[in-house]
Amino acid sequence: MATTRSAHTVWEGSLTEGSGTVTFDSSGIGEQAVSWPSRAEEANGKTSPEELIAAAHSSCFSMALTHGLTGAGTPPSRLTTSADVTFQPGTGITGIHLTVEGTVPGLDEAAFVSAAEDAKANCPVSQALSGTTITLSAKLA
Repeated sequence: MATTRSAHTVWEGSLTEGSGTVTFDSSGIGEQAVSWPSRAEEANGKTSPEELIAAAHSSCFSMALTHGLTGAGTPPSRLTTSADVTFQPGTGITGIHLTVEGTVPGLDEAAFVSAAEDAKANCPVSQALSGTTITLSAKLA
């Protein structure tokens, strides 16, 4: 069954001096402030589209890797995944780097890296972001 998740943003003012609020409609988890300075300079307690992409990518990748490892008979005890999304003003998103460290009983490093590469290529967020260079560092804990 297909699902649709929704969020909305209200923006007021110009790009560089204005600001907005992102509301997570589907989950109801709240609102987050967003502004150009939080995107292009320091976060200062506000989010950015790139941070939201990083959250989506790290969670989707973790789910895909867990699914692949479990399907192969080696379910992970723990995965810690981070996603670093690089934004260059005037250019856009220039790359995403995923870093994962896993505790997977019965699996060697090479098999873990292979499973992580497969998850990177096949998680739905990676596929949606296929126009962006995505790199990966993977290791067992």
